[in-house]
Amino acid sequence: MSIFSRMSDIINSNISALLDKAENPEKLIRMVIQEMEETLVEVRSGTAKVIAEKKTLNRRLDQLKKQASDWEGKAELALSKGREDLAKAALMEKSNINASIEITEKDMLKLDETLDKLSVEIEQLQAKLNDARARQKTIVMRSKATESRLHVNRHLNSYAIDNAMDKFEYYEKKIDLMEGQMDSAHIEQSNLQSEFDELEKQESIDKELEALKSKLNKG
Repeated sequence: MSIFSRMSDIINSNISALLDKAENPEKLIRMVIQEMEETLVEVRSGTAKVIAEKKTLNRRLDQLKKQASDWEGKAELALSKGREDLAKAALMEKSNINASIEITEKDMLKLDETLDKLSVEIEQLQAKLNDARARQKTIVMRSKATESRLHVNRHLNSYAIDNAMDKFEYYEKKIDLMEGQMDSAHIEQSNLQSEFDELEKQESIDKELEALKSKLNKG
């Protein structure tokens, strides 16, 4: 079953509302565009038939008007020859033809009204179709972008990546521990060297003090 059953349904439809409710907007918009294109072809074909029918009526109208003019001419000829009875008969034929002309002209007016409505509806349908095609491009791009995001998210949330990140964190902590141990050893070595430096300094001062004492005692 087609999405739209009549041209008016398409023209009056709200594409945005349809897409919002659709489980698969990309598929729906393709179906909508296909339905619009098919309807547009049918309507234009129907319009061509109406135009052809109008041309036929135009030719018939011209023929009827010519016939009415011919019967009027015959009525004048009959009167000029004193044949009033023939003149009346000719005018009766003219009257019948004028009645046909009146009916044909009414049919022409109806055809013109139909063509005007079809022209407006074709323009509206074409606008809807252009809008649908533009939306199709947007939907396709959004769909591809969403698929790419889902693909990335699947990788980001995968066990392999989580496992790898856990390993990175483990190695970082291990390196931090090793660096800490090296820093600690360096500090201990530095402290030990400071103690020896202090001992050497103290020994130098003691020697200098003894030298001063010895000097004073000699004096």
